[in-house]
Amino acid sequence: MLGRLSLTTRLAAFYTLVSAAVLVGMGVLVSQATERHFVELDRDYLHDKIELIQKIVRESPSQAELSGRLDELLGSHHGLFIDLRQGDRRVYGQEATRFPQGLPTVDSGADPVDWSEGHQTLRGLTAQVEAPTLPEVASQTVMQLRIAVDTAHHAHFMQALRLTLTLYLMGAIFVSGLLGWWAARRGLAPLRVMKERAMTVTAQKLDQRMPVDAVPAEFADLAQSLNTMLERLQSDFARLQEFSSDLAHELRTPINNLLTQTQVSLAQKRDASAYQDILASNAEEFQRLARMVSDMLFLAKTEHGIELPNPEAIALEQETRALFDFYDAVADEKRIHLSLAGQAVIMGDRLMVRRAIGNLLSNALRHSPDDADVAVVIGKKDTAVTLCLTNRGPTISPEVLPRLFDRFFRVDKSRSHPDSDGAGLGLSITQAIMAAHGGSVTACSSNGITTFCLVFPGSVAD
Repeated sequence: MLGRLSLTTRLAAFYTLVSAAVLVGMGVLVSQATERHFVELDRDYLHDKIELIQKIVRESPSQAELSGRLDELLGSHHGLFIDLRQGDRRVYGQEATRFPQGLPTVDSGADPVDWSEGHQTLRGLTAQVEAPTLPEVASQTVMQLRIAVDTAHHAHFMQALRLTLTLYLMGAIFVSGLLGWWAARRGLAPLRVMKERAMTVTAQKLDQRMPVDAVPAEFADLAQSLNTMLERLQSDFARLQEFSSDLAHELRTPINNLLTQTQVSLAQKRDASAYQDILASNAEEFQRLARMVSDMLFLAKTEHGIELPNPEAIALEQETRALFDFYDAVADEKRIHLSLAGQAVIMGDRLMVRRAIGNLLSNALRHSPDDADVAVVIGKKDTAVTLCLTNRGPTISPEVLPRLFDRFFRVDKSRSHPDSDGAGLGLSITQAIMAAHGGSVTACSSNGITTFCLVFPGSVAD
């Protein structure tokens, strides 16, 4: 139930509960301290009266005079009760008052004991009184004195005090709740500002940011985290828009080719050889579409994380030489010399690793000028294996390098690529393959030399 309440309400409720606990504790403490003070006052009062009675007993020559002086004492002290005994015989006392057994003595230093007598509440002590021998009593001079005082006036005061404290506590708790709600609402005002700012964020308006400098320090980290999230969203959304545009263009080209060729072929009757040529051309476009769809499915799977289907020990030197044999015809056509240095063994999926190296090699052959060199160097660095491919060609600007691995991205902004059947997904697939192996791919370019490096960390097979 508490989870459905707003943060302001919860903070106000917690503040009210804490205030109530503190105020109730203070009220109980005041009540107990006042009660304790009255007990001490009554104890001192009874001690004084015991001393006075002891003096009266010592100075009284007869029981009649003792009774008279004690009557005078009781007359001037309302609510005082005395019971003076010698053994089982009562020397003086009120007949209607019954003192309980086991009253604490003055010498023990204990607090007086309370008990009820009719509609009265009494508080009393007991003490021994030594007196000279009286003619009316036996020769024993030690008497037992029990004395009590009526606590009605204290009870009335405590009742009024508790009522006052209760009313005050209820009012104070109510005011504390209002102040807590006001303080929580004022303190959480920056969150409402952030909420209003977040409500303005739409797909067309991702440039809004949270006010980091205008919020308290406790909210600054949250605001900064939200701003970082918005920056990532803005960047990813921009890339998604560009990707959607590129994807539409890449699909439109082969579809338009297929549609145009089909419409032209249907415009008039042709012989069987013409239809065969048209169908062969259409088959090439279908193959291009199939490769593009396959690559897109592969990239979609890698975005959600994939496990290597067939991990095994792979000799990078053998895989690279096999790819050299495969691309040998393309290299001979452009008179490009392929070279390989170094060797290492890694753990991974053979087909995926071969595809990653093949993408880099195909990319290097495509962009290298005639009579150039393409060099592959395999090395080890700490616990990592590196495969670096270097080729000559146009220098790639530093601004473009980070985007080389984006889908459908090409350094050449031209939309037509008659010399290539690629869809701009090769480097994206290479990056996805390296991520699946826990590695990475990097690129650098300067002075007409471009180098791509595959890094396989922690996967060296001894």
